[in-house]
Amino acid sequence: MELLKDRIRTDGRVIGNDVLKVDSFLNHQLDPEIMRAIGHEFATRFADEGVTKILTIEASGIACALMTGLELGVPVLFAKKGRTRTQGEEIHTAKVHSYTRNETTTIMVSSRFLSPADRVLIIDDFLAQGEATAGLVSLVEQAGAQLVGVGIVVEKGFQQGGRLLRDRGIRLESLVIIESLSNAGIRFADEAITTVQKG
Repeated sequence: MELLKDRIRTDGRVIGNDVLKVDSFLNHQLDPEIMRAIGHEFATRFADEGVTKILTIEASGIACALMTGLELGVPVLFAKKGRTRTQGEEIHTAKVHSYTRNETTTIMVSSRFLSPADRVLIIDDFLAQGEATAGLVSLVEQAGAQLVGVGIVVEKGFQQGGRLLRDRGIRLESLVIIESLSNAGIRFADEAITTVQKG
């Protein structure tokens, strides 16, 4: 998706060899126009899958999932991090380890909102090690729903998450795949290194 690549080139910041900050438009401050374009692109790619529900994880995945749900005309469900006191009904849970925060969290969704009748599309902003996505896949499986695919805004191709999903036979659509991050800049899949801001 060239629009997204251009925005990463302009506003993305590389930290070390594994962190790309896009918080000025994707996962802290949001640019509504690029979010709308992301939702449209995912909706186009998964238009023939009969999606009945979109699943994401709080908090950064919600915006891109919501725009996709708007385009497809289906509800968006987000997995909460931890159980709340008002969560009295049956729930599905999974453990997710965050390498960025170096912590393990239990994510959950109510069984009221995820059922065997659902055809689920998982949407998230980043895919690196694949822990969050694996947790979401587990929630779909626990519900007996059908997973139609996973849509990722930015995949770090140099980490294992994408390979693990593809090895499981899961359809994965990443709008941008990054092959490497370094002091020299960022390398998108099949492209030369592009210089971007540091830190």
